[in-house]
Amino acid sequence: MERLNRQFDFIREVDKIKQIFRQSYICDGSRKENDAEHSWHLALMAVILSEYANEKIDVLKVISMVLIHDIVEIDAGDTYAYDSAGNATKRERELKAAERIFNILPKDQALYMRGLWDEFEERATPESKFANMLDRVQPLTLNDASEGKAWTEHNVKLSQVISRNESTAEGSEKVWKYVRNNMIEPNVKKGSIIEDM
Repeated sequence: MERLNRQFDFIREVDKIKQIFRQSYICDGSRKENDAEHSWHLALMAVILSEYANEKIDVLKVISMVLIHDIVEIDAGDTYAYDSAGNATKRERELKAAERIFNILPKDQALYMRGLWDEFEERATPESKFANMLDRVQPLTLNDASEGKAWTEHNVKLSQVISRNESTAEGSEKVWKYVRNNMIEPNVKKGSIIEDM
């Protein structure tokens, strides 16, 4: 019973991810998405786009990774991609959160989940590179669909978008090229992303 109690404690705890709102708007621009919606979207994208991975990947592992990658934001909060001050303390806040949240689980599951999270953060395996590509591309997709709403609100520059995505092609060169040509460049032309390079 203790094992099951801990598992349900974790299940209840991670429900809080539904209350963490991001800066990206959903496609119709009516509201910002939450972390649970973001994670679900990445999991679905993993299934749909896996054929474009640069290397052979374990799709179930990628799905598991993207479903848990933002759980730490329950404690650490969402850090906007282009918030340099927030990003300076992000790693420390997220490590502390990972230690607390994953250890709600029984030890074997805590180690497995923490291992997945660490693998995602390290971006060294084919699965973590693909998962990180999805995590970078999904907000770009939403920004494009919402007419660049969040980009415009935050005065995002092309140099920021390119810098943030310097490793995106490591997960999928084909997806990155598509996004660059069909989402980023048109928004630069429309003025949703400030041309500065």
